[in-house]
Amino acid sequence: MASLNKDLFAKLDLSSYLWDFEALLARKKSFVLEGDSRLHFKRIEELLKLDFKPPKEVANLNTALMHISKQGIIHLDTCFEFVKIYLYFSYLKSLKAERELKTWLDKIILEKSLLELCAYFNEKGELKDSLDERLLHLNESMKLKKEQISSEFKRLIYTKNISSYLLDNQIHFINGFDTLLVRGGFASFLKASIVARSANGGFYVRPLSIERLENDMQGLREQKEQIYYEYAKKFSALFYKFHSHLSFINRAFDLFDHYQARVLLAKNKDYDFVLADESKDLILKDFAHPMLKNAKSVDVNFSKQVLIITGVNAGGKTMLLKSLLSAALLAKYLLPMKINANKSKIGSFKDFEAIIEDPQNAKNDISTFAGRMLAFSKLFEKKELLLGIDEIELGTDFEEAASLYSVLVERLIFQKAKIIITTHHKRLAFLLAKNEEVELLAALFDEKLMRPRFEFLQGTIGKSYAFETALRYGIALNLIEKARKNYGEDKQNLEELVGKNINLELSLKQALIELENKQERANELLNSLKEQKELEKERFDKELSRLELDFYKAIEEAKKSIRALNLKDKQRALNKANELKKELSLPQKNEAKDFKIGDFVKYNQIKGQIISLFKNEALIESEGLRLRVGLSLLSPSSSIRAKNTSKIELVRLKNASMSLDLHGLRSEEAIQRLDKFISDALIAGFDEVLIYHGIGTGKLAYAVKEFLKAHKSIKGFSDAPLNQGGFGAKLVRL
Repeated sequence: MASLNKDLFAKLDLSSYLWDFEALLARKKSFVLEGDSRLHFKRIEELLKLDFKPPKEVANLNTALMHISKQGIIHLDTCFEFVKIYLYFSYLKSLKAERELKTWLDKIILEKSLLELCAYFNEKGELKDSLDERLLHLNESMKLKKEQISSEFKRLIYTKNISSYLLDNQIHFINGFDTLLVRGGFASFLKASIVARSANGGFYVRPLSIERLENDMQGLREQKEQIYYEYAKKFSALFYKFHSHLSFINRAFDLFDHYQARVLLAKNKDYDFVLADESKDLILKDFAHPMLKNAKSVDVNFSKQVLIITGVNAGGKTMLLKSLLSAALLAKYLLPMKINANKSKIGSFKDFEAIIEDPQNAKNDISTFAGRMLAFSKLFEKKELLLGIDEIELGTDFEEAASLYSVLVERLIFQKAKIIITTHHKRLAFLLAKNEEVELLAALFDEKLMRPRFEFLQGTIGKSYAFETALRYGIALNLIEKARKNYGEDKQNLEELVGKNINLELSLKQALIELENKQERANELLNSLKEQKELEKERFDKELSRLELDFYKAIEEAKKSIRALNLKDKQRALNKANELKKELSLPQKNEAKDFKIGDFVKYNQIKGQIISLFKNEALIESEGLRLRVGLSLLSPSSSIRAKNTSKIELVRLKNASMSLDLHGLRSEEAIQRLDKFISDALIAGFDEVLIYHGIGTGKLAYAVKEFLKAHKSIKGFSDAPLNQGGFGAKLVRL
């Protein structure tokens, strides 16, 4: 299963992504995270908020656990692998985790005796000498023995009779022994055994004095190994006692390893997680395939069963297909991706299939079309399938293919499969478009720049622009014209009609966006007016209630005082109460200020310009919307806007381009045009634009670079991809 998944990852250009992920795991394992996805998602989201150190590399301990279950003795190195896991969980439990992650960690109870065992090891995984006097003595003896061996080698090298036979003064490690290189005749002055012959006729010899010292050293090593064995036996017995607990801890470590690798990848790449739901929708916002560098993010709303992607060659159809499949695959396995997670929605699928590559090769002895049919024959029994088919008509006549595949796709629609199709031909799209479960997507082409835009328009069939693409890549114009003639006037007119239809839909889409924005602003203004009216009424009612209460209290106070006063004083008290009544009056509206047509005013949070005046009201215009407001409610505005702001915005939105060509201009003229272009692009709402400056002497490129660095509204810029100008252009993010 894992190998099949990896094959699918490779088909979708996700192999390098998988390598990056697996490199973050503490030990090698399948990338598949099994269990409750919702619970895993919550824990991962909580771990994202924590600063934690990743675990060290850990060996696979399944074999060791099997030996422990049979009361076997495991090596100290293997014991230390358990220690690393135990110490790491001790560290994790000290973190301030919350909710689901904390609940899970709290369930992992660490045994006191195993924690005490951890103290026997140092950071290198060696037993601490201080825990056993025997180890201290042995290590000291071994240190002295090494010094003796070193001293003996020096003595031999500098002994007069022996030095005359030495071919060099080096100690050579040959066949597992430390040796000296000597010439023939050495036996008269040096007792040694020959280990090997050298290429130039010398002898590698092991002096007997060194051999005795090394034998002593080996004896010390064996004593040390015997002590290590005692501890290994002791630790293994303890591990046997807690075998079930260690098995649980080992599985828990693998689970956390899955979590931490995903979190680290998300943090390193600035990726987000999307939890797959039961909807079967694929709604992507700001998604970019992990393989692409400086990719233009895509937005796709694929809520029906079939998506047919048509349009310009090299316009990104195949990459969009791979992107949709990749997003669903990554969400299935809770792997992070570059996406706006809050505005995206990805369904859950049981099976994935990508029919992308040409199956024809020398090994399988099968044709392209036969391979496609073989792949299709295996699809009809699959449930909850997400299928991607690139260049569906590949390998046979496109007219026949359209008729055949329309029937096959309708059969897959019947069994509730979700299908993404790319095609260069329109007949299949025309045949399937009448089905309400089919939606269309067209790759767009910039007819001014004669290059793909790497953008997509929903709800239409795209034009292929084959002739334009061929011309762009160097095919002679006379050959292109001849091809157009062979293609036929009627078909050419149909292609042009398709192109005009796309442009019309783009214009309508842009107009719809503008209308929606205007409607949204109108709703905001209406809500603001409603809130202001309610606030004014509430303020008026409060003031009226307060004044009535004050008047009532004054009268009551006067009545109480009158009872205790003589006639003259009573009259004075009544006069005072009446005077208070005269002073108490209902709140009045503010006096209207002197305004004239053309003044800029403010009403609550709404700013606008007076275009008409009435007796007590003014008609003001705010961002293309008009409303009547009482003069007493208006105040002068300190922020002044140009009178024709709306018209300027509309014109720029209509005429704004996403690219600017500065070839052949002087630096001063180029910067002036660039400044205006950036301003228009910001008003038009573009996120990204392309600047062509060429390479040449480098002066223009330098001027453009320095201008972009200093501009406050530019988030960043880089050299454009090779297919968009490379070093001779800049891709600017606004």
